[in-house]
Amino acid sequence: MATTASPPRAVRPQAPQSNSPAPRARRAARFRETLAAYCTLGPNLVLVSLFLLVPLVMAVVLSFQYSTGLDSATWAGLANYRQLASDPVFWRTVLNTGIFCVATVPVEMAIGLAVALLFNKVMPARPLWRTLVYLPMVISGVATALIGTLMFDQNIGLLNKLLDTLGLPAAPWQTSGTAAMASVVLITLWMRAGFNMVIYLAGLQGISPEMYEAADVEGAGFWQRLRHITIPLLGPSTFFLLIMNVIYSFQVFDTVYVMTLGGPGHSTDVMITYAYRNGFQDRQQGYAAAIGIVLYVIVMIFTALQWRFSKNRDTVG
Repeated sequence: MATTASPPRAVRPQAPQSNSPAPRARRAARFRETLAAYCTLGPNLVLVSLFLLVPLVMAVVLSFQYSTGLDSATWAGLANYRQLASDPVFWRTVLNTGIFCVATVPVEMAIGLAVALLFNKVMPARPLWRTLVYLPMVISGVATALIGTLMFDQNIGLLNKLLDTLGLPAAPWQTSGTAAMASVVLITLWMRAGFNMVIYLAGLQGISPEMYEAADVEGAGFWQRLRHITIPLLGPSTFFLLIMNVIYSFQVFDTVYVMTLGGPGHSTDVMITYAYRNGFQDRQQGYAAAIGIVLYVIVMIFTALQWRFSKNRDTVG
């Protein structure tokens, strides 16, 4: 009698043993990588916490207090912020800061791009010219502002002497609010143009020459190459410079303080100089901290909006 063979049973794959050498080696490798990352980032995280996060938290707490820095602080609640809302000088400094930002950021970026395009070409003594343009960034802000004071002094300044030589009336650099703000803006443009030039030069040197050669074959002129190749490919550099320049403009202090002391009549006072005056001259440190927190929030909002709506944020870095 024939017997029928039973169908073969499906063999279930066995799960890999968790104690096998390969998974243990992978876990050990991941642990070593994680440990190396924390050892590398640890000192930076400690420094950031000590010198950025801790002072920021202390400033937030101080902004809710009355403090002169000489005696014990008392709790003020929202009184400092209510005082800000009704302080006309504070709103004048906010307006001055905005005017300074609008007057400097686009112009210094345009100057930096123009100089970078010029110095990206072959020319005699090119390293020397690059160094001269970047030199004001190497000098301290106070020294640069002192040079600006010598240039724009209303009585003995070089510019007014030049105007007098040309038979033109002297400009009221210290007595007119508009002229005083113009002097600060001009010195800032001179000082910051080199920084923008260096960043744009790095971006230009990252563009493949083949793209320009292809554009030349197609008969594209200078402005067409600039519009359709150079400016779009410099998007990450432009994004970085916009953020950095705006942050600098909102934090400008040394140039304004050395050249004008915020005068005449608060016409060149910016938020940082007003906070300094309240904190260290008038001994209203809680009020000065509130100004600083408002400035911090404004800068963070602008940075977040720029990051949200920029088309180049994913290519930065």
